[in-house]
Amino acid sequence: MATVTEKRRPISDRIEENKEYLNDRLGVGKSFDIGVHEFFVGNTKLLMYYINGFVESQLVTQIMREINDLRGRDVADNLFDTLFYKFIPFFQLVKVDTTDEFMDKLLVGQVGLIIDHSPHAIIMDAKVLPTRTPQEPDTERIVRGAHDGFTEAIVTNTVLTRRRIRDERLRFEIMQIGERTKTDVAVAYLQDVANPDLVDELKERLQNIQIDGIPMAEKTIEEFIIGKTLNPFPLVRYTERPDVAAVHLLEGHVLIYVDTSPSVMITPATYFHHVQHAEEYRQTPVVGAYLRWVRFFGILVSVFVLPIWLLLVMHPSMIPEPLHFIGIKDKGSIPLLAQFIMAELGLDLMRMAAIHTPTPLSVAMGLLAAILVGDVAIKVGLFAPEVILYLAVAAIGMFATPSYELSLANRLVRIFLILMVGFFSTPGLMIGFLAVLVGLAATRSLNTPYLWPLIPFNYKAMKDVVVRLAVPSKNRRPSIVRSQNSSRQ
Repeated sequence: MATVTEKRRPISDRIEENKEYLNDRLGVGKSFDIGVHEFFVGNTKLLMYYINGFVESQLVTQIMREINDLRGRDVADNLFDTLFYKFIPFFQLVKVDTTDEFMDKLLVGQVGLIIDHSPHAIIMDAKVLPTRTPQEPDTERIVRGAHDGFTEAIVTNTVLTRRRIRDERLRFEIMQIGERTKTDVAVAYLQDVANPDLVDELKERLQNIQIDGIPMAEKTIEEFIIGKTLNPFPLVRYTERPDVAAVHLLEGHVLIYVDTSPSVMITPATYFHHVQHAEEYRQTPVVGAYLRWVRFFGILVSVFVLPIWLLLVMHPSMIPEPLHFIGIKDKGSIPLLAQFIMAELGLDLMRMAAIHTPTPLSVAMGLLAAILVGDVAIKVGLFAPEVILYLAVAAIGMFATPSYELSLANRLVRIFLILMVGFFSTPGLMIGFLAVLVGLAATRSLNTPYLWPLIPFNYKAMKDVVVRLAVPSKNRRPSIVRSQNSSRQ
């Protein structure tokens, strides 16, 4: 690791000294992708550093052609000023004074120009980012509306956001995190809307991150911001949709963009932020409210249907006469609790297998799992048919949960409640549910109550959660973000 003195090493006015130092630090001659081009303007030597495959070759070729066409009579007393202010046909030029800054910019794909007898260097932002086109994210698909999505390039993501919010007060404050990766991280907010205390707190937490690199991008950033916790529930919300990001910016939230990640982090976030979906706002308020209620029902089913059914099967006298059919006909040779745990683990195995299976084979894998688990396992007595049925119902509710992170957390809660019922019966279910509720009520996301607006109760905000209100009637920003300007209309 470079020392403080090395990291602040100024660019020398002797080009051979700069060449020796930079070639050693960058591994020129060892790393095949680091390129250096030497040429002269008159009697002055120049060095151009670049990374193969990371720069716009046609643009760099044009710049070199213009420089090579210079004659001694065209150059003033200072070649650096002549190139920087007149002869380089490019608008994204930066002057740097230290070798550390020169290398940092070079390693993100920019082109560096070292000039003999000059204590400054020229940086040209001619990089080409290897990225995909903005496509609709698989986890946030909608029927109506925009079908573009964030990519792994932070510049593309900021452009997609600015396309929707053309406000000069929209800010993207960028910094680099990671001693070795130097990953670009941007804090986005509306200057006259977002809570300045939240903005300052996030920036401070980001600047205090001391680590060699963050190759896992936004998830690593989240763990540093939120801190150590055993809470399985997501304390920030992720989105890959530019329209969802824009809506939250207008509400007063602060967003974090991380280069190499298509997921944007929304802060602060409550539990009810994770149960909303863009499709609800692409339909009429009545239809949107219906879709929201269906999602709520699916979330509740995914958490409670299995523990409650297990409790009723353990105590058949608790089953009402009209619902006697929900009981179990044949428990099989394995205890029900063990069946549920095995089925839960099997469901996770199938989910992971589906993710890791190549697409042409995924259908065959699904058929294989359905035959083995859904048919043969029942016939041999490994599982009771009702266990598979109610597990499938819970799985459907889990997949209907808009937030993938919330669905995983709900699955752990479901397993916890199943174990509590299996070991402690009715008191176990009550104690388990109360423990989860108290834990959620005590949780805070960046000093924000996680169950707001339910706890503490806010009638207007809770009405907006339960019923999808028409946008013209939502003339105030959510009070939970403590925005500077609470009025939207």
